[in-house]
Amino acid sequence: MSVIKFEAVEENILTIRGMQVILDSDVAELYGVETRDINKAVKNNPDKFPDDYIFELDAEELDDLRCKFSTAKFSKTRVPPKAFTEKGLYMIATILKSPQATQTTIAIIETFAKIKSLSSTIKALTTVQDKQEQQTLMQKSGQIIAEILDDDLVTNELKGACPPQKSPGARK
Repeated sequence: MSVIKFEAVEENILTIRGMQVILDSDVAELYGVETRDINKAVKNNPDKFPDDYIFELDAEELDDLRCKFSTAKFSKTRVPPKAFTEKGLYMIATILKSPQATQTTIAIIETFAKIKSLSSTIKALTTVQDKQEQQTLMQKSGQIIAEILDDDLVTNELKGACPPQKSPGARK
């Protein structure tokens, strides 16, 4: 069983219609299944996916994605992708059952929680006038970033990766 890294989730989060979402093909990749399996799970459980959980991209949004991503990822797309909101991702997690699905769900939940916390802290930082409170918020932001980086170190250890080597010109 492979451990899902923070970056694997974070790099797939897009903002569409003002919401942070992950596209069905990326959800499938994270869960280690085919996109059709994700869409079939949604189709077979329509009552679990109200509009604020999942939506289908319109033609303009799909064209915009094709422009943003110069890869062939969307060039052969015949069916408009579905976008899962955070709630939709939690719901798909209740349907997909496997050790990889469990690990992926945990990674997704942790990623969204850290992004929300960091965003909230940074937003508060822009409105606070008190220097002491600003310092506290900056420390909290630093702690969240350190947690994100620490998660990656733990993930690397679990995979049996070697610790990063210092470059020859690095200071001690």
